[in-house]
Amino acid sequence: MNGIIGMAAGQINAKNMITLVGIAILVGTEVFAVALAAGWAIAGLFQLGQTVGHALMAIFSIMAAYGLYAFMRRAIAVERQSAV
Repeated sequence: MNGIIGMAAGQINAKNMITLVGIAILVGTEVFAVALAAGWAIAGLFQLGQTVGHALMAIFSIMAAYGLYAFMRRAIAVERQSAV
């Protein structure tokens, strides 16, 4: 195989896959940190209490997870196209 990972719609170089994993870790950390900080800040700004703050953090974290999922799907699709 010589460093190539077989995929159904294309192939991704193993080196590019390592880069994608690194990007997922970096972007995921930043996105979830922003989600948690936004929930904490909004709850604190409007004095909504700890329970509402945790609920906001959960809602924003779900949105962050979806955003990371969509970002990684697009990044993997671009890597598959560039491998051809």
